Amino acid sequence: MIKYIARRLVQAIPTVFGVTIFTFLIISLAPGGPTAALLLDPNLSSRDRENARRALGLDDPLPVQYLRWLIGDFWWQYDTDGDGTGDKWGERKGVLLGEFGYSIPNRRPVLQLFGERLGATLELGVASLLFGLLLGVPIGIIAATARGSLFDNITRILAVVVNSVPIFWLGLILILIFGSRLGVLPMGSRCPTALQGCPPLFQRLEYILLPMIVLGAGGVAGYSRYLRASMLDVIGQDYIRTAKSKGLRQRRVWFTHGARNALIPLATFLGPAITNIWAGAFITEQIFSWPGIGFLTFQSINAQDFAMLMAVSVFSAIATIFGFLLSDILYALIDPRIRFS
Repeated sequence: MIKYIARRLVQAIPTVFGVTIFTFLIISLAPGGPTAALLLDPNLSSRDRENARRALGLDDPLPVQYLRWLIGDFWWQYDTDGDGTGDKWGERKGVLLGEFGYSIPNRRPVLQLFGERLGATLELGVASLLFGLLLGVPIGIIAATARGSLFDNITRILAVVVNSVPIFWLGLILILIFGSRLGVLPMGSRCPTALQGCPPLFQRLEYILLPMIVLGAGGVAGYSRYLRASMLDVIGQDYIRTAKSKGLRQRRVWFTHGARNALIPLATFLGPAITNIWAGAFITEQIFSWPGIGFLTFQSINAQDFAMLMAVSVFSAIATIFGFLLSDILYALIDPRIRFS
């Protein structure tokens, strides 16, 4: 297992580098640029804007800019006064050394901003993932064991409806019902705005309920339908009939013998689920003003904060790789027949 994980991590290195090159080219070719916000200042002359571009190294060729972002600029000499000669050697570290640049609109290091928002996204993502699993798995098992019943038909219809409803529409409807009309839940934010900092999660559960339901509703629908199909395939196996013939309780047959094997294919869904939650949080955090990575990314797009967008792209690629690696590991842990050599 350890050798397999190490081999997968080594194989992921070229993938991450490919993502960084592809993302850097797309962002570099986008209209505007990191200094586009300077155009909004009427008191800034064209010479000042050009000096700002030169100071940031944006007038250099793209390969030089990429290497500077990747490994730092300690190897590059800057022309600070515009006379065509190098006057100062760079001091900034690169991504490989743990520095993702400087956010010009926020005037703060990218990694510092990212770290402040990461906790909120992880909090919402883990809550929605648990919500989807803890609700979707039992629904799928019960629907399979009661095939053709009223519960089975209702859950199938609701699963199709939930999968068909866009996230933003579902979020707005829930805000309208529970926030505006009934007034029982907050309509947005992570915690009361009057407080200086957010209290522990158990003291502000009402703030996470609506975004958790919106982000995890698709998981409930997907896990329940997939587990139902897997469970129906399992309960027709010979060992299930053998367990019944031994006189075991019906509940033990379904949940101990059947569900354990029906959960094996579900492990392959956990890797993509991490990526989907990360992507879904981008929309959900906008709707509920949740101060996470998705909300920060949206602000960075509007402000053309290219350094922040590059950092989000890199971390998204790493999260995707680790998500699929986690699926393989869980698959081996759940199914003892699988061994990685």
